[in-house]
Amino acid sequence: MNSPLGLFDSGVGGLTVLSRLLQRHTDVSCLYMADTARLPYGEKQPAEIREIAEEIVIWLSAQKVSAILMACNTTNSLGFDVVKKHSGVPVFGLISAAVDMIPEGKRIGVLATPATACSGAYGSEIKKLQPGAFVIEQACPAFVPLIEAGKVATEELRHEAIQYVQPLLEAQVEVVVLGCTHYPLIMPLLKQLFPANVLFVDPAVGLVKQADKILGEPKRKLRPIVSVSSSRFCVTSDPSGFADRATPWLGVRPEVQLVSLRSKACFF
Repeated sequence: MNSPLGLFDSGVGGLTVLSRLLQRHTDVSCLYMADTARLPYGEKQPAEIREIAEEIVIWLSAQKVSAILMACNTTNSLGFDVVKKHSGVPVFGLISAAVDMIPEGKRIGVLATPATACSGAYGSEIKKLQPGAFVIEQACPAFVPLIEAGKVATEELRHEAIQYVQPLLEAQVEVVVLGCTHYPLIMPLLKQLFPANVLFVDPAVGLVKQADKILGEPKRKLRPIVSVSSSRFCVTSDPSGFADRATPWLGVRPEVQLVSLRSKACFF
């Protein structure tokens, strides 16, 4: 695999981006980095998130990636400039991709990690294109830990979700942005909690389309079954646990390598 695309997240959430990318571009080589040792990012301070973003992009650059897809909203909201500064290759982000997908004149809700919600990044970007837009950003601190623990179909998750969506229901939002790449993994539950007419926006859809700028237009229709044979998976802790958690979402148990982000060893 020469010059792979680099993707990173704190855990399995970014696999929702990787899956969509591989459905759209079946033959692309990818390097997926999950910083599992420091999961979750959502409750960390902005300065720490920016330091993490810098550390990851320097490591990815050492692996000679051809471009970087930021498969993590939290680092995107607080460290996009850091990644751009240190990458030396094209960088594509979730937030700008999502904003382009939101229809005008709608009341907008954003579900996100506490760090992303507090940053106001989604609201700020949306209002650049839609100055008069109504935007409410809701922090969902329990989602990522529960999803990473495999507690997707549990009453505990449902209980937390009911609390988080209530302000958006009261605000009568018409669009819900999934402001964390983990959240598409609980779409069945979210659809139960919102009216049927609510439009869900998954930023990963727009992000992988942005990758067409370097990969070209897809040569074939989207493939429902994803092959990860040309992808490499690296984590900063618990490779076996990550492989277990990733299996339901990838449809196959990936081989996962434990790495140190302070090591600049190149695998490609």
